[in-house]
Amino acid sequence: MKPVHIALALLVAALWGTNFVAIKIGLGAFPPFLLSALRFLAVVVPMIFFVGRPCVSWRWILGIGFVFGIVKFGLLFLGMDLGMPAGLSSLVLQAQAPFTVLFAVLLLGERLRPAQLAGMALAAGGLVLIGIERAQSTSLIGLILVVAAACAWGYANILMKQAKAPNMLNLVIWIAVVPPVPMALASLAFEGPDRVWATLSGLDWTGALSVLYIAWASTIIGFSLWVYLLKHYSASLVAPFSLMVPIFGIAASAFFLGEALSGLEIAAGILTLVGLLLVVRPPKPKPQVATP
Repeated sequence: MKPVHIALALLVAALWGTNFVAIKIGLGAFPPFLLSALRFLAVVVPMIFFVGRPCVSWRWILGIGFVFGIVKFGLLFLGMDLGMPAGLSSLVLQAQAPFTVLFAVLLLGERLRPAQLAGMALAAGGLVLIGIERAQSTSLIGLILVVAAACAWGYANILMKQAKAPNMLNLVIWIAVVPPVPMALASLAFEGPDRVWATLSGLDWTGALSVLYIAWASTIIGFSLWVYLLKHYSASLVAPFSLMVPIFGIAASAFFLGEALSGLEIAAGILTLVGLLLVVRPPKPKPQVATP
């Protein structure tokens, strides 16, 4: 890759990693379901009139919008609201990679390579260790919800692959049309009209900026750059840069939020990252046999 493209890949990882800090700050200003509704609304309003509808049927837009937008983000925001640290969430959510491979095997009939199987075992072991440590605090339920969000993301990846959208950025923007109304209704039902009104009427600049960062910097700018890189390089070359997301996320969480990981969580995080690397690492090309 050209140095400028490496820099762009690292910028995307930084945007996505610090996004977890923005989510945590946003959860200090909004209840989780309301934050999710506003996050997607902030994507839709400025972009929907400038981005053409992807050349896929509405069933894919609605299906991916439900799984990725409503389920994945609803579980993630709720898990972080219930105590899951931002930095640790950025790591645990990357379990979407082994979940994607698992769903590909179960639903698409793809074959699981030994290295991927080993990577999934290592990543699962790392998550179990994190769960043991989290069990000592009140955020074990938060960990479970973030793992469930990773599972939903993995399934959404399979739906995106099946949709075969010629322009992935268009699809990402248009699936943002699906979540705002259901998440707003969920917020009214579970978080209450009084809390929603009090939150919106007392909105300050930190809450507004967190929504704008999550929607514009992480989603619009981040995905635009990522799609640009995928147009110039193979997915096997670009995808490993996503493993930098939890590194940026943990570093940003420590710097901005003062979060610290225990020794066991650091060891478990390294184990998980090694497992993820094995999962996303492309297979070695088969040697060509010379023909007479």
